[in-house]
Amino acid sequence: MPSASETNPLPKDLAGRLRARIEQEGPITFYEWMKAALYDEHEGYYCRRDRIRQGKAGDYRTAPEISPLFAAVFANYFMKSYFDLRAPEKWTIVEVGGGTGHFARGVLSTLQNRFPGIFAVTQYVIDEISDSTRSQILTKIAEFKDRVQFRSISEIGKRLPYAIVFSNELLDALPVHRVIGRSGTLRELFVGLNEQNAFVWIENELSAAVAEYCERVRLQLADGQIYEVNLDAEQFVSRAADVIGEGLLITVDYGATRADLITDPGRFTGTLRTFHRHRLGDDALSRPGHLDLTTTVDWTQIMEAGERNGLETLRLEPLYNFLLVEGASAELGAACTRIFDAAELFNYHAAARDLIMPDGLGGAFQVLVQRKLE
Repeated sequence: MPSASETNPLPKDLAGRLRARIEQEGPITFYEWMKAALYDEHEGYYCRRDRIRQGKAGDYRTAPEISPLFAAVFANYFMKSYFDLRAPEKWTIVEVGGGTGHFARGVLSTLQNRFPGIFAVTQYVIDEISDSTRSQILTKIAEFKDRVQFRSISEIGKRLPYAIVFSNELLDALPVHRVIGRSGTLRELFVGLNEQNAFVWIENELSAAVAEYCERVRLQLADGQIYEVNLDAEQFVSRAADVIGEGLLITVDYGATRADLITDPGRFTGTLRTFHRHRLGDDALSRPGHLDLTTTVDWTQIMEAGERNGLETLRLEPLYNFLLVEGASAELGAACTRIFDAAELFNYHAAARDLIMPDGLGGAFQVLVQRKLE
């Protein structure tokens, strides 16, 4: 006699599998739904091989792709940090979420060309979950393959005596829980199905870990107000702190303080949004696996998590300000001495402008630098 699984096999597509799970288990947390939508091994948005995610032909562009200025300035900051660490005989740069390799290539090229002594003692580790993305990175950094390892931060295992852990647009893509204020209490938004078998929001009691977080930060929401709880971001900070013996955790992302997230009328319904073909959307429950899903980072949460794990906050500032302070103007000047084609030079400056002006991407993103001392 055939088993139940043989008579009713699970659907092969991700949306069908999520529906089958909800039909069997009941409504699931949005955390579980978002985790599947983004990171399902075969059909998650960041794991699919049949989708171009980044660049003009994709859904979004990141700062390292927009301009080489980004990686060059950070390489200069890494150089300063190396000497702040008393010029160790060996050190490690860990990039979590390597994208398409633009940042790694830019940093390693800059170190090799301008600071060869530092380049010689640098080990570069890339934590990237997608096989297809790792292949792209390998192509991009082929000349540095002997200096680069692919390992997840949780697989590093031992503490690195001197290290920088760097991420760009990582925390905003971690799955989150969603909390809503209801008659003076807090409820959690789960994902269920309506009569038409479409994904819908279902209010439920708080998950245990979410309840603990809300109590810890004394979260209070108005009726109908929504706030995202990113517990995985705290876990990332903890893992990074465990890996760093002495060094820095540098996080680039778009975020706000907890106070701003809660009091900003424009964020009353939370910050969850979709990206598709460079357009923002708000129908997060449609087409799981086909849309990029992001939320705004709570910088207060990240700084508090750092303090609990021995990390001191050194600076939190807009990206454009960080780049200008750390040498963007000098990079722009140097470009004039090495780029002789007028059109190419114009394009270089136009792309860089988006990163160093308050009204561009550089004004929308922030840089958080946290330090750990032995």
